[in-house]
Amino acid sequence: MAKKTKSVLGNWIVRNLLLGVLFVVLLVGVASIFLSIRTRHGKEVTVPDLTSQTLHDASATASASGLRVQVIDSVYMKRMARGAVVSQLPKAGAKVKPGRKISLTINSIVPKKVSMPNLVHVSLRQAKAELNAKGLVLGRLNYVSDIATNNVLRQMYRGSEIEPGKQLYTGSVIDLVLGLNGSDAMTYVPKLHGFKYLRAVDALHDNSLNVSGLFFDKTVRTYSDSLNAVVYSQRPSATGYPTVMGTGVTLYLSLDADRTAD
Repeated sequence: MAKKTKSVLGNWIVRNLLLGVLFVVLLVGVASIFLSIRTRHGKEVTVPDLTSQTLHDASATASASGLRVQVIDSVYMKRMARGAVVSQLPKAGAKVKPGRKISLTINSIVPKKVSMPNLVHVSLRQAKAELNAKGLVLGRLNYVSDIATNNVLRQMYRGSEIEPGKQLYTGSVIDLVLGLNGSDAMTYVPKLHGFKYLRAVDALHDNSLNVSGLFFDKTVRTYSDSLNAVVYSQRPSATGYPTVMGTGVTLYLSLDADRTAD
């Protein structure tokens, strides 16, 4: 039996086949290990909140989480520190692969003008994206009865309708008049505890809600402080019960770590 086995293994065809199989197994194993290291398979990191940070600090914060940053645009916001991060993509809290680049829009040194886009008849989500791309700020969401919920009916600037193509400074606030169908008029209040000011406002708009009030405690003394302030309470709270779109939410913010801790 031993001689027969030795004879078979000594056959050059069998030996080459075995070597070929072994080579394929080793190749697949090495490729699997390489891809696992390359893509860090199964590993994700949470995107940190970089808004209001300087570009240097944002880069350091991202690096500490295994991420990178790239500046893709700039806007002008009068009361915000020059060079500070205005917005980011992916948003804070998103789950991404290590090594992902976070695209930043920063505050420019001098104001610039942009053309008002035509938002009429587009969805709230698309209108929000177009305003953000132009460096304009989404303001109040005003709902009126209509067949299509969250369909933009009018675009407003300082209380008056604004025509597409009108030149505005970046950072200008645009209010929207939106449709609301009674059969599709409900949304939910998100839990905003621990969110920074701008991120909290963004989350409310994503849920078709408004900011009805902002209350900063005595730790917040400047506009820069307000951008770094964190929500420690909200009214109404996130109960999980549906509420009508356009409902206002009051936010209470602080820089006090003890107050804002869970």
